[in-house]
Amino acid sequence: MKTRHQQAGFTLIELVFVIVILGILAAFAVPRFVDLTGQARTASANALEGSLRSASALTHAVALATGQTGATGTVTADGGTTIDMVHGYPAGTATGIVAALQDLNGYTATANATTPPSVTIAVDGAPGACTITYEEPSAANDTPDITPALGGC
Repeated sequence: MKTRHQQAGFTLIELVFVIVILGILAAFAVPRFVDLTGQARTASANALEGSLRSASALTHAVALATGQTGATGTVTADGGTTIDMVHGYPAGTATGIVAALQDLNGYTATANATTPPSVTIAVDGAPGACTITYEEPSAANDTPDITPALGGC
């Protein structure tokens, strides 16, 4: 009588073939995921820029509704926060645009004593220049200047 031998595992060729396929897949997949931190910082900075524009527009609407469009003034946000205004837009200070944003988790705001005043907000943990600068309007009928610097993200 003949005895039958059953295969008990994979052959060496099959194992090498699987390892080669996994290596090829890794060679294509790894470069796509290596630079995700830079893309995440850029997306975060872009979201911050949008938040600055929205906060500026919303507080400008409140200033128009309450007649606070002079050279200086204040408006009160929903949560009771007082926001310093310049020409109907948030001032470029911690008590202006930074107060309008109210929650800067993940960002560091630095006031700049330039003319007109401005605030530079950096994405925390980003190397180099990954910032958005908000510059208050310098005259009536001007709008704030919001400038991203995303080169260092």
